[in-house]
Amino acid sequence: MTLYIGREASKLWKRICAEKTTELNLLLANWKYLLAGLIFQYIHGLAARGVHYLHQPGPTLQDVGFFLLPELGPDKAYISETVFTFVFLSFVLWTFHPFIFKAKKIYTVLLWCRVLAFLVASQILRIITFYSTQLPGPNYHCREGSKLARLPRPDSAFEVLLINFPRGVIYGCGDLIFSSHMIFTLVFVLTYQKYGTRRCIKQFAWLIAVAQSFLIVASRKHYTVDVVVAWYTVNLVVFFIDKKMPELPDRSNGSYGTASLLLPLSTKDKDSKTKEENHKLLNGNSGDPADWRQRSQVNGKTLEDGNTVHAETTTNGA
Repeated sequence: MTLYIGREASKLWKRICAEKTTELNLLLANWKYLLAGLIFQYIHGLAARGVHYLHQPGPTLQDVGFFLLPELGPDKAYISETVFTFVFLSFVLWTFHPFIFKAKKIYTVLLWCRVLAFLVASQILRIITFYSTQLPGPNYHCREGSKLARLPRPDSAFEVLLINFPRGVIYGCGDLIFSSHMIFTLVFVLTYQKYGTRRCIKQFAWLIAVAQSFLIVASRKHYTVDVVVAWYTVNLVVFFIDKKMPELPDRSNGSYGTASLLLPLSTKDKDSKTKEENHKLLNGNSGDPADWRQRSQVNGKTLEDGNTVHAETTTNGA
């Protein structure tokens, strides 16, 4: 038993080391994209803090969600944050699963470059909208009479640039349309929907996203319009950006991508790629790298993990 555990631990360590080498090479090639995405997260937080200085507390606007959903109250406002934390941490852990598990469908660095591109595009639109019109915040600390409804006039520029995390994020006001929590939730769910393998987890993830939407409104952290706009805006952003970005390389080929894999193809590149695909099709090979993966098929349908179907095969009429 001890020998077996030691052997498996050795295999796991070798797998982690091999994956670390691969991902490090990808990181060296794509660190600029990751760094730009992370820096923009700070810019987004800075923009949200800036609009807090402009926030004018006032009566809560009429909202259909406030009529239909019971108010959770300040003592239960943590529920929506708990659900969001669960979604965030579980997605982050899943993106690093190639370091441990044998089934490797993604490259962690390339996937995060893609996720950050979705987040940045959505957050740019969010900054434009909540600076266009400032609405009175429905959250409890943003209402009239609360000391946190408006930030005191800053004494220096450094005070503005310094974001008090997590207090400055949790107790922000004015950055309403559209919900930042729903941006992250929907980007994570859409990413797993495309690159995940467990259908039951995909269905559970969408259920969590819907529940998160109701909890945000019930907690009075956002108006219903903030959540509704997030649902169709984020889906459209992910759809169009995903069409512009080349597909992630297939791990079964044993190759990894470079920075060129993350950028839209030029006209010249598209022409050369089209010629290459036509050449492969003439030789009986599919031009789409996604078709090179070994997939289980029954009656021409691709099966996901967790949906095992036993197909009867016939050989020589038997």
